[in-house]
Amino acid sequence: MTTSTAQRAQTLSALHTAPEILRVVNVWDVVSAQAVLALPETRALATAGHSIAATFGYADGENIPRDLMLDMVGRIVSVAGDVPVSADLDAGFGDPGDTARRAIGVGAVGANVEDRLRPLGDAVAAVEAIVRAGEAEGVPFALNARTDAFVRAGDRPVEESIADAIERGRAYLQAGADVIFVPGILDADVTRQLVEGIGERKVSVIGLPGALSAAEYEALGVARISYGPLTQRVALTALQDVAKSLYADGVIPSSTRALN
Repeated sequence: MTTSTAQRAQTLSALHTAPEILRVVNVWDVVSAQAVLALPETRALATAGHSIAATFGYADGENIPRDLMLDMVGRIVSVAGDVPVSADLDAGFGDPGDTARRAIGVGAVGANVEDRLRPLGDAVAAVEAIVRAGEAEGVPFALNARTDAFVRAGDRPVEESIADAIERGRAYLQAGADVIFVPGILDADVTRQLVEGIGERKVSVIGLPGALSAAEYEALGVARISYGPLTQRVALTALQDVAKSLYADGVIPSSTRALN
């Protein structure tokens, strides 16, 4: 029997606070979700908004229609069973609370929502709206509140970005967020400062080329690591590489697995 949406939300929240880092491999459609779900290590799924948009030919940044994006989230949830699914909701599509409500309606139990460095009061209000939406639906929605303190930092000193991320992270936690997502290539020193300022097992990061490994982030007290559009890029790189080989009279590698 499939667990309820509320129960899956509680599971995701518990994974955020567990001593071990939650490793989430981002997916973008049903078949990518099924490939990851087949692995026994999979404890949760997260969608990548950039990747879903690219699947339908849209640029990242809320260019994809909200209903189309949420339809794909629902399709992914439909094959996930008891595994909780967190949705990338960009910046909330102009109405973070209603977008979260609709995401819950298709079975998502958590989300990333980015602040785009909007004024702090506006960003906190968005977090509060999302939390209220979860409460209204009877779901302890696990919000991975994203701050763009690093990815939109421009040329400001890193110390200012750290301070900004900590201020915003604390405010979002106070408003009801589960964890604080700070994307960027974060070295050990920066990560240590973020964890000290925001809280142990309260910081979420992205795995990028040049960043630390999941185990290294875990040792520093990070709660969660995900990979955004990078997983789709790996898949597309493999596709393009095999196509190039086939054009050169190559053959399909014998190691290919029937995952579809």
